[in-house]
Amino acid sequence: MKHIKSDQSMSRFFIEISYKGTSFAGWQRQDNAITIQEVFESNLSRLCNTQISIVGCGRTDAGVHASQYFFHVDLPVDRFSSKDLSHKLNMMVGRDIAVHRIIHVDDDAHARFDAQRRSYEYFISFKKDPFKTGLYYNYDQSGKPDFTLLGEAADLVKQHSSFYPFCKSNSDVETFECKIFESNWELIDDHSLKYNIAANRFLRGMVRLIVGMCINVANNKISLQEVQTCLEKQQRLSRPWSVPAEGLFLSRITYPYIDHIE
Repeated sequence: MKHIKSDQSMSRFFIEISYKGTSFAGWQRQDNAITIQEVFESNLSRLCNTQISIVGCGRTDAGVHASQYFFHVDLPVDRFSSKDLSHKLNMMVGRDIAVHRIIHVDDDAHARFDAQRRSYEYFISFKKDPFKTGLYYNYDQSGKPDFTLLGEAADLVKQHSSFYPFCKSNSDVETFECKIFESNWELIDDHSLKYNIAANRFLRGMVRLIVGMCINVANNKISLQEVQTCLEKQQRLSRPWSVPAEGLFLSRITYPYIDHIE
């Protein structure tokens, strides 16, 4: 595949997508598994007849979904209209991925570094439901967690800014600092719950470890005092639990120059 000539004019675009992550090994390109990044780079390269690379707003792990996700890409000017490119991509990427918007942005706009706020949702079902398979965590423990304790555990997260206890082991990060804007549990109906969390950034595996902590607190497997102590001393919990990926959605990314459309 040829590379773009140096004299060919390029423009930067943000592409807004959503995806069901069940069949993918996450966002980031890998050598031995299909990822969302690979799907878009391969298809954009085919459409443009040249090698195209993209930059995502962040990484999602295998099995994690996104109801809103942005990546940026530099494309030849006037090759496609936004409407035409959106239509072509939607025809190519398969039924588990959707392209929603293609937005022309400044050449220095960055999908990862310019994001001001990221939001996640985690869904739990207490009743086996084939229509929720792969989209909810099917809670198969006896009884339900104490909803009051779930809320207290979520509130505790908002009181801190450093999150080593909720970072995946062997993560290569310079800081464990995150600014939490939102952390709460929500009753959807008699058979399901949702956890909401928003921050300026997240550590690897952070949301799933926080959800696991909340459930363990609500089931009296660990205490709120232990969580408080571990956050203060920046040490691991005695019973860390990363809940399954299937209930987790990246739900919203906020930029200062892109309007959010419900």
